[in-house]
Amino acid sequence: MIFDKQGNTTIVYQENISLKKFMENLNRSYRNIKNDHLIINLFSFSKISSNDVLEFLQISNKHRAAKKSFVLVTNKVEYDQVPDEISLVPTIQEAKDIIEMEEIERDLDL
Repeated sequence: MIFDKQGNTTIVYQENISLKKFMENLNRSYRNIKNDHLIINLFSFSKISSNDVLEFLQISNKHRAAKKSFVLVTNKVEYDQVPDEISLVPTIQEAKDIIEMEEIERDLDL
């Protein structure tokens, strides 16, 4: 698992692995990154569906409950195919923009 820390945000990705193994590694490593905003880069998966994205719902809810952003990045699933509780965008830049907007909302207590 690769962690690219940029300030208070960590981009997480891994090459050549199954989604199940990726989730196991993410859950095992979570305590080390739980205080950062997280961008989960899913571009290494050649096939990913909206059902696969739902695998991240529990960890997303847990992370967001701790007032931290959790954003998935893939262009293989449309954002309107997943529940509103999951932030899904097609690019890393859009993920960074989402985090910035969510930080402003938290600062304004919205």
